[in-house]
Amino acid sequence: MDPFLIRALAAGLGVAILAAPLGCFVVWQRMAYFGETVAQASLIGLALGLALQLDLTASALGVSAAMALLLVALARQSLVPLDSLLGFLAHSALAVGVVAASLVRGPPVDLLSYLFGDIFAVSAADLWWVYAGGAVVIAALVRLWRPLLSMAVHEELAAAEGVRRDLVKAGFAVLLALAIAVAIKVVGILLAIAFLIMPAAAARPLSDTPERMALLAAAIAVVGVLAGIQLSVSFDIPGGPAIVLVLAGASGISLMGAAMRRAAR
Repeated sequence: MDPFLIRALAAGLGVAILAAPLGCFVVWQRMAYFGETVAQASLIGLALGLALQLDLTASALGVSAAMALLLVALARQSLVPLDSLLGFLAHSALAVGVVAASLVRGPPVDLLSYLFGDIFAVSAADLWWVYAGGAVVIAALVRLWRPLLSMAVHEELAAAEGVRRDLVKAGFAVLLALAIAVAIKVVGILLAIAFLIMPAAAARPLSDTPERMALLAAAIAVVGVLAGIQLSVSFDIPGGPAIVLVLAGASGISLMGAAMRRAAR
């Protein structure tokens, strides 16, 4: 097997395992648009990294984390509805990132590779980010699992039980930013949040406990990566979108099956 294909598989599987449990909380707490805003803000970080010759994953992570914490703070205001605020910030961040990347001096910037990913161009340094970052995310998520789960069930009750909501939200936001930053190389900025939520959406109708949903989401994500890369190699199509296409199919089948079972009762 070619080295670039081994690196692609290693990166895809690593991101699949770290993204699945995070995606469950994104689904439970209805944070898809939150994640989309954070992901699109990462393009500004990539432009800064290119301009200042910094590590691109680190620069994307820095800006994504800053945006995530800003959103957590802005969610506390009541002047503007949160969904409207997210829409404004998501599209503004994407526009600023595209313009900033186009102004970077030097070799032409391949925006498509950042927007949609290039899993077959994963380097050894990218793998380090995936697995080191993934280890941090999983370890932190294990510690935050119960507070996050309590907040997903009933936030006010969780606060009454002593859960420090703002601190837990901020911690989860930073973990989400880290997951998005390492997923960009695999599926790109525009599809990163889809990679997080689709396995969770597919696993939800098939699970009766949160832990089962997280494990099943990870399994679905792994199968999606393997099938997507096979599809990409066989038909010479982009790897990241191929993976997301497989995951979309799995989600659609799972949700349609759940709807048919409910209708048959």
